[in-house]
Amino acid sequence: MNRLIQSGLMFGNLIHVASPALVERYNRALLHLTGKTTTQTDFHIDISGFSPEVGDELNDPLYLNQNGVNRQFILLTTQQKTAPLLEAKFSTSRGILRQFINANEPQLFALTARDAVAGELVNSVFDVSNPERLFDIHTITIEADTTTGTLRDAGKLAALVDRFTTEEGGWHDDVLIADMITLAKRTGDVVRNPVKLDRMSFRQDNFHTSHFGGIYVFRGVEHPAAICAGDAVPGLPIAYTFALDDRNKVAKFLDLNGLVEPIVKARGIDASAILRQKMDFIVVDIAQEAEIDLTGATRRDIRGLARRYSDRLPPEWHALNQLVLWADGDARWPRIASDHPAYFYTLRASDTPDATLVNMLLSELSPKDIRQLYICHKEAFYGAYRSWSDTKRAYVVDFLTREYVADKVGAREALFGHDAPLVEPQHIRDDIITRVGPWGAVRR
Repeated sequence: MNRLIQSGLMFGNLIHVASPALVERYNRALLHLTGKTTTQTDFHIDISGFSPEVGDELNDPLYLNQNGVNRQFILLTTQQKTAPLLEAKFSTSRGILRQFINANEPQLFALTARDAVAGELVNSVFDVSNPERLFDIHTITIEADTTTGTLRDAGKLAALVDRFTTEEGGWHDDVLIADMITLAKRTGDVVRNPVKLDRMSFRQDNFHTSHFGGIYVFRGVEHPAAICAGDAVPGLPIAYTFALDDRNKVAKFLDLNGLVEPIVKARGIDASAILRQKMDFIVVDIAQEAEIDLTGATRRDIRGLARRYSDRLPPEWHALNQLVLWADGDARWPRIASDHPAYFYTLRASDTPDATLVNMLLSELSPKDIRQLYICHKEAFYGAYRSWSDTKRAYVVDFLTREYVADKVGAREALFGHDAPLVEPQHIRDDIITRVGPWGAVRR
């Protein structure tokens, strides 16, 4: 994985911690949360304060995420908001942390100038030893304070100030005044400069978890379902459970809930260019099987390989080629059914609040599109990367460095941005759907 690390495609954008003051603050927070400390004097942290170097030292990649739930965090700087989240067990965790930092940035900036802020993403579940427990998670609440309890003390001081100004005789209460002075030494003037973090809670209806081989949970849609990356987990407390291999059912689920749209019908994008690039990635797979050196390969080289190995091109390539010809006005509309290997390559998430989650799901359903896999599901990308030949690894790293890292925002906008305003999807139920459910009667 060294090639990925050196190119910034793995562990990129982490925050470097090297100053003795920051290391000391980190250790105070780490001891406060976990009872452990690190001997590292130079390491990197993600948005939650997790450090891969410290994880290696402690031999515990979940030292801030015990049991994979209720993620703890250490904030040394508000700059962490731009960092990735490593060892993520839930797809919502990074977004929650980033919103928390953005909403409280001035207060966190002031607090982290003197101390680390330590906290936790709290829910009612502390153990997910069985998959049913995942469905007990509904709300995530953030609790945070400095290691010295600045916010706790500020709250106490504010209450004492209220007593001092409202209670009869408060001005003559020496004990009250002494307590105020003691707390003010630690918190500063909370009257002129109030120190308070917004108590923020987040609904977690739709999410992905890496537990149990990976499960996509969609509860906040008209037709709820769970989609399992491995075999379907029986007995989940939700209307329907599918495996990724249940392609027709997954496709119907996405369509009925208005979660996807055809790339060729999306507004504001170059559909032909996106589809042609997907075709190139499929050709790269053929080149890997033929043990062809792809070092420095250009788009022209890839097209040449497609002609050379045309007899080996899979159905995905041919279907996408027909779709490109239609988009360019040179062919009739090709019928690509949901059981066709190319079907999910032709889709992207529609403009809904769950677009990121849906694109993550689509990346698993179209794994040969290495660009989408990297952008939307890094853990799946890293797993696939380990199985590739060295020549494919070199090509993919070179491509992503040139075509994605150089302009991440532009690339994401070109692939997944929505030109049209957000519109609630229209769901249509006919009588048969009402009677037997959207996936048809259960056959016994």
